[in-house]
Amino acid sequence: MEASEVPASPPTEMSEENGSAAEAPEAPVGPDPASFSMPPPAEDEEGELPVDFERLWKAAHDNPQDFTSWTNLLQYCEQESHITASRRALVAFLARYPLCYGYWKKFADLERRAGYNSKAEEVCVQGLQVIPLSVDLWIHYINLLLGTLDMNLPESPMRIRSVFEEAVQAAGLDFHSDRLWDLYIEWEKEQGNMRNATAVLDRVLKVPTQLYNTHYDKFKEHLNSHEPKELLSLDEYEELRTLCRQSQKAERAEQAQEEEEERPPGEEEPATPEGTDTEELMQKVREQVLVRRDKVYQDNEGEVRKRWHFEDAIKRPYFHVKPLDRLQLRAWHSYLDWEIAQLNNDTKDPNQDPNQAATEGSEVTAQPQEGSEDAVVAHDDHRVRILFERCLIACALYEESWTRYTQYLELQSVDEARAVYKRACEIHLTYKPNIHMQWATFEERHGDLTEARRVLEALEKTVPGLAVVRLRRAALERRAGQLDQSEALLREAVDESKERPTLHAFYSIKLARLLLKLGRNPSRARRVLQEALEISPDNDKLHMNLLELEVSGDPSAEVVQECVTRALAAPLDPHTKILFSQRGLQFAEDYSNSIQSVLSVYEEHQKLLKELGGTKRGAENGDEDSEKLSKSDDGSAVSAQVPPTMPHVPITTPPPPVMGADMSAQAGYGGYGSWYQV
Repeated sequence: MEASEVPASPPTEMSEENGSAAEAPEAPVGPDPASFSMPPPAEDEEGELPVDFERLWKAAHDNPQDFTSWTNLLQYCEQESHITASRRALVAFLARYPLCYGYWKKFADLERRAGYNSKAEEVCVQGLQVIPLSVDLWIHYINLLLGTLDMNLPESPMRIRSVFEEAVQAAGLDFHSDRLWDLYIEWEKEQGNMRNATAVLDRVLKVPTQLYNTHYDKFKEHLNSHEPKELLSLDEYEELRTLCRQSQKAERAEQAQEEEEERPPGEEEPATPEGTDTEELMQKVREQVLVRRDKVYQDNEGEVRKRWHFEDAIKRPYFHVKPLDRLQLRAWHSYLDWEIAQLNNDTKDPNQDPNQAATEGSEVTAQPQEGSEDAVVAHDDHRVRILFERCLIACALYEESWTRYTQYLELQSVDEARAVYKRACEIHLTYKPNIHMQWATFEERHGDLTEARRVLEALEKTVPGLAVVRLRRAALERRAGQLDQSEALLREAVDESKERPTLHAFYSIKLARLLLKLGRNPSRARRVLQEALEISPDNDKLHMNLLELEVSGDPSAEVVQECVTRALAAPLDPHTKILFSQRGLQFAEDYSNSIQSVLSVYEEHQKLLKELGGTKRGAENGDEDSEKLSKSDDGSAVSAQVPPTMPHVPITTPPPPVMGADMSAQAGYGGYGSWYQV
């Protein structure tokens, strides 16, 4: 692919949140949140804080999710050039928004300007623990070391090279990592290590990056500017030199035979010194070097072609608190779908050429493993992980991205999936309950009940008052066989929600069901519901659950009728009262010992119908209407008289079950509908 054939790359965008141009995405790869805390204040810090610092500090801490408050604080500290205030603000800000690589750079520059080079290095290291895919931060760290280390010391070049290796291992597969590779190559050249520079060029030629073609051009320039013996490894140089010499000898032998036929008699062939490397031979060696690299380049160009339209669709690869539009979210998920499909195809394809796969092997290691199918799969898995980590930069505030990554990792390593849950819940999504509950479910599924309890307890402290969290905690204890603890959690919720009647009724019903269904203690369940009715006499769900408790147990006509009477006397809507009256009538029909008692209840039911709903009762008791209204020709209502009939026992239609069917939780586990909107 020529440079002119490649579509223009997405423009570099500026991110106020990152504090600098966002040219390369960066991603955390499982850092420990504890690493975000900086050392305690040192003796070099200034004492008195600027005038407006406390006001801006309080505004940011009172509402830590307000990004503007933090940026106002940081800008003020920067304007005042106060190192103590700036440190405090940056430490607190980066603990909440660690993906803003621009502020890690500002923090390091702050320490360096103050003369604290070691602290500047610590800041860079901590930032890279959080976002090891940040090409910008790696380059900033390397330039810091280049400007502060004494390069005359023998250990300094070794340290720089070690940092370069860490950088390309962490961020070398990023599509926008070209600047990092170029810096590494140029530094090796400056050190006079041409073989090392060649080795780095060989590695980057296998990496699909945005500027992949420029690396091949630089390799050609590098090869033509130096003797092959200075650039190639000794083994490759001797191999190519021997191959070219043999080819050269064959050509000369053929040429000599032709010249001998034309040479005058008595004239001898001119002697050629043996063992000397002519310029012609070196040029042939260069040609063979390019023949080998051209195959690698062509394969890498194919990989770039596959990924280019996915990369081009990503317009905001950096972190920002502003929401992403649906097209951007879809672009990330489409890219992930494709990359995972590539991995699955590589795993299942039995006809794949192992030598070809090996050329795409470990791109950030000096020597790929030839013909190793495991190495190919591991390489592709690493590529998928890198893409997930890039996605989690732009989509850090979206639960579905984290969930998808944990599902991918869980099939390979429970510990790695746990680390991602920890990073999501403790750093980026501290106030979003769904991902926390998924984490608790994950821990429970893998047998760590202690950690599952801790996750739910921490969530309840962070976001108090969520009924679904308290129910999850109670359900966890119930599944663990700790019924007493489950009951205690629900009872605590009942006691704490007395000022919120709807929520109090909800918890009371849950507690009563636990006592009835699992505790086998209807008397305690009855007491819970009765106490709840004293607080919320107008709650029809409490009345209905108490009625169903009495009906489903050892039925007593007096107790059931008492429940019905209580409901009819409560401030309930007419339709609900009719429902309770009908339920009492059904019970009398099913369990009464005399027809007189049934007729008595029936008469009361009819009175209620007339009082609340007129004389219409067909839907409730199965009878035809006693009166049918019809329209005359002039549109007036006329009454159709029905002959009187003798009283009879009505055929009732049972209403839908309540206590047994869990009417307040019809949406399935965890989906309690409007109950939680209180």
